[in-house]
Amino acid sequence: MTTTSLPLFVLGQGTDPHSERGVDCPGELPPASDPTLVARARAAKERLGDRLFVLGHHYQRDEVIQFADVTGDSFKLAREAAARPDAEYIVFCGVHFMAESADILTSDAQRVVLPDLAAGCSMADMATFNQVEECWEALEDAGIADQVVPITYMNSSADIKAFCGRHGGAVCTSSNARRALEWAFEQGRQVLFLPDQHLGRNTAVLEMGFGLDDCVVYNPHRPNGGLSESALRDARMILWKGHCSVHGRFTADSVDDVRARIPGVNVLVHPECRHEVVTKADLVGSTEFIIKTLEAAPAGSSWAIGTELNLVKRLGAMFPDKSVSFLDKTVCYCSTMNRIDLPHLVWALESLADGHVVNQITVDADTTHWAKVALDRMLALP
Repeated sequence: MTTTSLPLFVLGQGTDPHSERGVDCPGELPPASDPTLVARARAAKERLGDRLFVLGHHYQRDEVIQFADVTGDSFKLAREAAARPDAEYIVFCGVHFMAESADILTSDAQRVVLPDLAAGCSMADMATFNQVEECWEALEDAGIADQVVPITYMNSSADIKAFCGRHGGAVCTSSNARRALEWAFEQGRQVLFLPDQHLGRNTAVLEMGFGLDDCVVYNPHRPNGGLSESALRDARMILWKGHCSVHGRFTADSVDDVRARIPGVNVLVHPECRHEVVTKADLVGSTEFIIKTLEAAPAGSSWAIGTELNLVKRLGAMFPDKSVSFLDKTVCYCSTMNRIDLPHLVWALESLADGHVVNQITVDADTTHWAKVALDRMLALP
């Protein structure tokens, strides 16, 4: 067996002994050209009946999303899974951290399955447990750890959620990041925000009145995060150097270009976008906010959306009375989310229907406990 520390979705081979993700499929996938795949997926779902509950993230491709019992963002889907205690199998069409969250929130009797174990999240992988532990040691050395509250975005591994739980912190979503930060600043003077620097910066500066100079970026690949102890002590927001590979592609020029091409266009972007993109947009909000905004928009209005392309295309089909465009000229899908395709879904469903549990995602008891502590603190927010 070969092992590597490099990203598996780049290498396309090998396994990581410190992760449940891998690229080896324990069975034989049906070919993508098989014309019976849709019928096979339907038949397997029917065989499983109420024992099965399929979750589909908004960024999934249409060939997969058609089989989802519920669609939504990562946290909504994890909660939907927890609300179905009678479902023996939860098949999560999303990425690894989402399936982990579903396992944390569901009962021990339920089994969470990820159709392709290589479906990870590049942002979540930018903050590993060891790196965050080293960061905390740097905060201790600077004498400020006791006044720093760690907040992690939902898009993080179970290990990082558990770290925040152990250290008095909480989880947030893109919808409630401001409330989570307000809570954190009631507990301490500073916040360590993981792993998406853009969501942390945009929330603190645009929604809470902080200045850009109140924020510093901790780079886990540089000694002491690339920051002096005085810089760490003076900062209010210590932002982890992480980002979404999809939302990070949008630029200020993308906004200028679309406004020049489409007069009167409304620019609507996700808060994971860069600060200079968000400040040029007309509206900023979570995936659910984007969907609801399009839903309520008047017929004939024009929209340029800065989020994952599968969702943008689906919104265009859902609202044909509105003009819906992708913010950038460059096509950009979430490459790891797109690993969940119809062959993997068919293989997973047919395996379950035949009594074989494949690609089960399990989080150990201690990590589950502390991750749930962090999640519960978020759920307790007003």
